[in-house]
Amino acid sequence: MTEFFDRHQALLQDARKALTARGFWAPFAEIPSETIYGAGSRAAGQAAFDALKGQPFALPGHPEQRRVGAEESPFGGALDITYPGADPAALIAAAQGAAPALAEATPKARIGALIEALVRLNRQSFLIAHATQHTTGQGFAMAFQAGGPHAQDRALEAVALAWDEMTRFPDHAIWEKPQGKAAPLRLEKHWTLVPAGVALTIGCNTFPTWNGYPGIFASLATGNPVIVKPHPRAILPLALTVQVLRAVFAEAGLPADAILLAADTAEAPVTQALATDPAVRIIDYTGGPGFGDWLRANARQARLFTEEAGVNTVTILGAPDFTGMCDNLAFSLALYSGQMCTAPQTILVPKGGIDTDLGHKTPDQVGQGLAHALDRLLADPARAAGVLGAVANPATVARMDQLRQGARVIRDGRPMLLAAGADDAVAQGECFGPVAFLVTCADAGAALDRATTLARDRGAITAALYDTDEGRIARAIPAFARAGVNLSINLTGAIYVNQSAAFSDFHVTGANPAGNACLTDTAFVAPRFTRAMWRRQVA
Repeated sequence: MTEFFDRHQALLQDARKALTARGFWAPFAEIPSETIYGAGSRAAGQAAFDALKGQPFALPGHPEQRRVGAEESPFGGALDITYPGADPAALIAAAQGAAPALAEATPKARIGALIEALVRLNRQSFLIAHATQHTTGQGFAMAFQAGGPHAQDRALEAVALAWDEMTRFPDHAIWEKPQGKAAPLRLEKHWTLVPAGVALTIGCNTFPTWNGYPGIFASLATGNPVIVKPHPRAILPLALTVQVLRAVFAEAGLPADAILLAADTAEAPVTQALATDPAVRIIDYTGGPGFGDWLRANARQARLFTEEAGVNTVTILGAPDFTGMCDNLAFSLALYSGQMCTAPQTILVPKGGIDTDLGHKTPDQVGQGLAHALDRLLADPARAAGVLGAVANPATVARMDQLRQGARVIRDGRPMLLAAGADDAVAQGECFGPVAFLVTCADAGAALDRATTLARDRGAITAALYDTDEGRIARAIPAFARAGVNLSINLTGAIYVNQSAAFSDFHVTGANPAGNACLTDTAFVAPRFTRAMWRRQVA
């Protein structure tokens, strides 16, 4: 069936062009406006979310042996939604049962169905925003953008790349080799796309759709059934996704069990059993390096794509716009209470201070400038609530209390800014949440060396540099590239180091310990299938 493909072919072609151009392109509107999403869409999304609370979540035909679910909103109150629970063996069997039909479907059938699902998910963006807000703790505006349109952008990016990889070469050809006076040798050759096998997506608590969609959609596009294992605290956003995909697949004549939900609880987890099943050949994982190490040691049968922890640094060697720099960094530090894989954490300043448009600034004055900027940003309680959101995990609050003891506090509260020495271990590992460290280094060279060393050895997804010396900036650029981290230079205004744009930015390089995969490049998609040939002679 190619009806969906025909309907969305223009959107696919636009996505392919955007991948090549790498400029700004956003197929799904990020503004939560009824002008864009239709009159009454905001209220309808709220009503749909309210109707889900306290009810069993419907996934018709899905394997089910029990009901599970214990999500609580970080803003207060249990969701009381229960989801189909199934043993790992039952989920694996269902996925394997769906695999042949999914593999035999044409790329057009799979790609068309996936884009149709994205269009339908986009229509549900207000519902998904509420689901994201009340499972992750993001403010509503951020939950709408990151949980809805921006995640959908990343999914379409993966689908477009999958289409390019699957259609890069012909599926058949006539091979003819001249033999001089003799008749040429002639072979007909055919190539079949062979999916790798069952895929497992292990979701995270903070960005379940944004981080989960690339792997889910890349695997489905290339013919691999997917088992989605959400974080027990953030099931609903991915359950809604599975619900839409199953419905579209059924309409498209594809097996609904090609996409399955592995809901579980913290007390009875199923991840390890799924990850080590021989049928699971692909794993997409977002989370801490502890479980990442476990997967590397134990799920050896699967191709593993990870995004893990990192130490994102800001190196301040000069400031052409000191106030603008402080305001920009304040927003980056405060956004979603620092619970972003791209959030800056360790701020490096030479002990001799820096030159700025407001005169020379000592490290203490840089710290105070950042503290004052945070105070300005968060002075209005309503604005502060929207920027900060809620802390998703109580362990994050406990970690902040522990760090506060014995440290020199530059700014308390959320986010908390602490002073640290260049050799303090606390600033050399990821400290997830609303905590940042101002680290004084011997000089500019030492600060740059520390930033690139941390990226190379501990991992980093983002790095920021502020400087007025163009020669030093030119030398820093290749140093950060060798460390495998994306670099932002002298950002001010409304563009932040945290932001990563689909169809333009390659999120994570895969070149340092913060992750081995990039969202999204060809290396993320191509290993999910292979080509097998059959050939025979032609008379």
